[in-house]
Amino acid sequence: MGNLLKVLTREIENYPHFFLDFESDSYLAPTPLFCDAQPTDGEREVWNQISAVLQDSESMLADLQAYKGAGQEIRDAIQNPNDIHLQEKAWNSVCPLVVRLKRFYEFSLRLEKALQSLLESLTCPPYTPTQHLEREQALAKEFAEILHFTLRFDELKMRNPAIQNDFSYYRRTISRNRINNMHLDIENEVNNEMANRMSLFYAEATPMLKTLSNATTHFVSENKTLPIENTTDCLSTMASVCKVMLETPEYRSRFTSEETLMFCMRVMVGVIILYDHVHPVGAFSKTSKIDMKGCIKVLKEQPPDTVEGLLNALRYVWHNYSIQP
Repeated sequence: MGNLLKVLTREIENYPHFFLDFESDSYLAPTPLFCDAQPTDGEREVWNQISAVLQDSESMLADLQAYKGAGQEIRDAIQNPNDIHLQEKAWNSVCPLVVRLKRFYEFSLRLEKALQSLLESLTCPPYTPTQHLEREQALAKEFAEILHFTLRFDELKMRNPAIQNDFSYYRRTISRNRINNMHLDIENEVNNEMANRMSLFYAEATPMLKTLSNATTHFVSENKTLPIENTTDCLSTMASVCKVMLETPEYRSRFTSEETLMFCMRVMVGVIILYDHVHPVGAFSKTSKIDMKGCIKVLKEQPPDTVEGLLNALRYVWHNYSIQP
């Protein structure tokens, strides 16, 4: 079986070294190197569950990338409040978009459940996080794919202000009609409770990452008998592996495309942010098991336009959530 994690013979900075084959059999890194990487019998049930979620990830990203919004129609309706035709045109443009936004939100809930299942498998006794990553390579790869999708989704969302503008217009229109005792068909699809939850979701700068961060925090708080180190060590080990792959020419040369390089960087940033949310002192503390200076150095060595979003994500977490050193 092709290994996702290749155990290396030497250690740097006291971390075990692996090569994560991100290009093998991946939904989000589609150039295969070793196409026989398959889950073991022990992994298969969880792997199938996660696979069913990930198979929809590319269509979600394609839909989000194609999201153009109804900005012009909304502006025309607002500037001409007495023109019924323009009001109807704006409303008819916004409603299908809101249904699409609902799909994105519902996918985040599926992703949340998937992550919790992965964390259960990758942190449970009696194995250490390193042993889990060695033994459950297919699950480790799916964890990486979830993080990769999450960072890609949030990068696209941050560049598209039309999403919040469209949803705000939808909510204002619904509220106005409710005051007038009017019920619209769309409310059968997106009722008031759903709209409230979606509003909170899209208000976040990085909604998918926030969902995963909350899921990780919830996992730790709900599993009080499981040492928190099982979770944080899993995350810090993943971050270390990605950093070493990026900074070591021998391993970096195995990447066959720039997209795989981005994949590795997104995974590294994703696990850093999850670690920061659940570790008592955060990822940026001097006592953190993540070499933050090394990780940031690796990112800054890349062309600025390719890593600006990732660096901004780390800055956002450091300013808004992390305990300042």
